[in-house]
Amino acid sequence: MNISPTPESPSVLWPKIERVNVGMFTTVDEHGQLISRPMMNQQVDQSGFLWFFTSDESKVSHNIAVQPGVNVSYADHDENLYVSVTGHAEQIKDHDKIRELWNPLISAWFPQGIDDPHLILIKVTIESAEYWDLDPGKALQLFKLAKAAITGKPPEEEPSEHGKINL
Repeated sequence: MNISPTPESPSVLWPKIERVNVGMFTTVDEHGQLISRPMMNQQVDQSGFLWFFTSDESKVSHNIAVQPGVNVSYADHDENLYVSVTGHAEQIKDHDKIRELWNPLISAWFPQGIDDPHLILIKVTIESAEYWDLDPGKALQLFKLAKAAITGKPPEEEPSEHGKINL
């Protein structure tokens, strides 16, 4: 297993998350239940923040107001990439940041555009992240996994790159 060293910044995350783009954003509701929904990631900046658009009337907005601890998980099964990010979410009404991150796809949810009175950003401060990334070009490693599954003996080497990031 290749565990990468903790980087100085979350810059190792963005290329992985960018490949997936939509994450399952998990919050805790007022009853303590975990609730997940797909949300499109807008940016991972160099300060360790994930950015998402939402409405201040949405369930996710309400859940964050009650309990700001969140998890965002990304999976690309075709690429064998899995990322789990844990952090603290807050709601931001910053028109300059909204303009910076706005793209035409967002108008599907906000037809009034950047002037929608309910449009806000969710800023997630990344506290920790973990990823598993299997290079799909490593046919030999896939063969070793298949062999291990058939024989019941673990493979000699773990075929994935695994890393942990604590901020």
